[in-house]
Amino acid sequence: MSFKLKKEIKLKSIVREKSFEFALKIIRLYRNLQSKNEFVLSKQLVRSATSIGANVEEALAAQSRKDFLSKMSIASKEARETRYWLRLMAASNIGEEDYSHLLEKVEELIRMLTSIVKTTGKSR
Repeated sequence: MSFKLKKEIKLKSIVREKSFEFALKIIRLYRNLQSKNEFVLSKQLVRSATSIGANVEEALAAQSRKDFLSKMSIASKEARETRYWLRLMAASNIGEEDYSHLLEKVEELIRMLTSIVKTTGKSR
């Protein structure tokens, strides 16, 4: 197994775990916001944030490179949407939460997913 392939497999495992952990954090935030009667933006946030990991999981079971690239691209787009909702909630002070840690985590996921998409797209 080449060094490049080992590096790609490791990155995919890391993004899998990080997207799962991120979704758990968002679910906890969602529950907290629900208890404060915030229903609209929190629902948008939980949908996009949990979709990141779901698409990563699907990508890891892809039947082709094209399928893999498609699912990872969707995960990347969902991460960007999640960043939007977090920024909007932070700017509007929804729930009086500190969103900075979650924004850092989603930025990390965006960087990782972008790297995977670019690398996969180049190796066609």
